Amino acid sequence: MTVLSKDSVQFLCVSSENAGQRLDNFLIRELKGVPKSHIQRIIRSGEVRLNKKRCKGTDRIAADDEIRLPPIRVSTKNPSFSNQDISNKEFEVVYEDDVLLVINKPTGIAVHGGSGVSYGVIEQLRRSRPQARYLELVHRLDKDTSGLLMIAKKRSALVKLHESIRMNHPHKVYLALALGNWNEKVRQIKLPLIKYTGAQGEKMVRVAAKDQQGQKAHTLFKVQQSYAGTLLHQSGISALTLLEVTLKTGRTHQIRVHMQSQQCPIAGDERYGDYQINKRLQKIGLKRMFLHASELTIHHPITGEILQLCAPLPDELKNFLQKLPALSKHSD
Repeated sequence: MTVLSKDSVQFLCVSSENAGQRLDNFLIRELKGVPKSHIQRIIRSGEVRLNKKRCKGTDRIAADDEIRLPPIRVSTKNPSFSNQDISNKEFEVVYEDDVLLVINKPTGIAVHGGSGVSYGVIEQLRRSRPQARYLELVHRLDKDTSGLLMIAKKRSALVKLHESIRMNHPHKVYLALALGNWNEKVRQIKLPLIKYTGAQGEKMVRVAAKDQQGQKAHTLFKVQQSYAGTLLHQSGISALTLLEVTLKTGRTHQIRVHMQSQQCPIAGDERYGDYQINKRLQKIGLKRMFLHASELTIHHPITGEILQLCAPLPDELKNFLQKLPALSKHSD
């Protein structure tokens, strides 16, 4: 790849490894430090040329394509990043080889920039690993969800993993704490989901009405532990239920909305939960949404080997549960 100074016209030659990507995603990765909004603007304005022709951000690039970029000046200071800077040490590596990286994502961090967030996990990883030629998210976790997150280190791995996800092959298990007593007879929910925009412009999801065509969504539930006692009763909370949740499909906010549909939303969920109860939970120690991606079983994208990966419950969630007296333990 030939790259001139960012103060002059640049010419990028696409390698075979990067073939098939969207143009905008490729440039976001290559032009580290350049805001996504600026990259999109220079594409729309026609300043970016693909094989000497005008192009769109959604265009797919091919091996040996030539991309012409205008002079780009990047500020040496980026206060918005420094305010959200996250040490790479916080990204616990659960698994890594030449083509795949799996980390234990902390809560409170978006997986990528956008929607008011300048930098997320993927931007931080690229910044902390400047030698990495390729780093792309395989899937997403909500900002307030912690746990196992896959990042592809080669495009071939990304393509294979996306194929596997489309076939619903990865086995993903979460731990979620429900408000109230979960009905143990509810072991699966198959309710289609629809996306819509909330009053504040936020992305929302709800169960589709009978006359609506939503996305198929299938979630399995298994009760692990029920909690009650004086601490909860004094806070006006009847009970809490720890659930093992297995995704059979991977829709946006699927677990959160399926649990809400049973009048047992996730504890600490600010979007689909109970505002008043969440405030009470904060006072007794739960400062975040109780949803954690704890187990992942996949076929390695290159070797086909079965990988079984685990991320234990974070200390802040474990410590909160230890405050609560357990009613009973359930097992099959």
